[in-house]
Amino acid sequence: MELNYIDFHVHAFADKIAERTIQTLAQTAKETPATNGTLSDTKNHMQAWGIDGFALLSIATKPTQHLICNNWASSCKSETIFPFGSVHPDSETALQELERIKALGLYGVKLHPDYQNFFVDETRMIPIYQKCGELNLPVILHAGVDPICPDCIHCTPDRAIKALHSAPKTTFILAHAGGNLLWEEVEQKLAGKFENLYFDTAVIGSHMQDTSQLKRIILKHGADKILFASDCPWDRPDITIKKIKSLGLTSEQEELIFSKNAKKLLRIS
Repeated sequence: MELNYIDFHVHAFADKIAERTIQTLAQTAKETPATNGTLSDTKNHMQAWGIDGFALLSIATKPTQHLICNNWASSCKSETIFPFGSVHPDSETALQELERIKALGLYGVKLHPDYQNFFVDETRMIPIYQKCGELNLPVILHAGVDPICPDCIHCTPDRAIKALHSAPKTTFILAHAGGNLLWEEVEQKLAGKFENLYFDTAVIGSHMQDTSQLKRIILKHGADKILFASDCPWDRPDITIKKIKSLGLTSEQEELIFSKNAKKLLRIS
């Protein structure tokens, strides 16, 4: 099967909690979700939008939650769905759970500093980052402003720099083009600076209006370090595709962004 468009940042939930979870998150984000939050509805929408595969990101929001979270993620794995696991930094078994994430065949680790209540440059995070590097598990971090705590930004470019230096052998993906609503700092402080750093394009379809800045960030950081992503259900991948295609990139750069970089990180042919 051809995987020409791989969305690297998609959220869905187990059927029994999807409706409640999506309603709560929608109220917090003040956004209308594009799906009902279930995996089946997400898959149907992805097919309708022309998306061939996607990384499914789950977040363990409590220290006791990562076992259930990762078991569910593992059950969703298919030829077109590439689930990431999650660990909670307050759990005493976080490092052991990273080993289990690897054994389950999950594709990486999703951490959300706002929902998991940590700053990305805290000393306690370093063993987690380094362990992910040892296990060859890419780490996706929410970066920049989040509606749950807009006045307390847990992952700024300056904090991200410290995290990147703490685990140079770990592949980091900073979501939301390096930092939601902090793109001036991203362009100046992060773009093109780190070999182990990728940006994803989650929510830029609807939220990032300055396409000239988006193009500058992509060119400065390198198209080989940019991952097409939507943050569905909080934005739509077809809108993101349209925005990226409006930038006037070469076909080779677009191919890297839409699929080749994802295939490399996911280790799929």
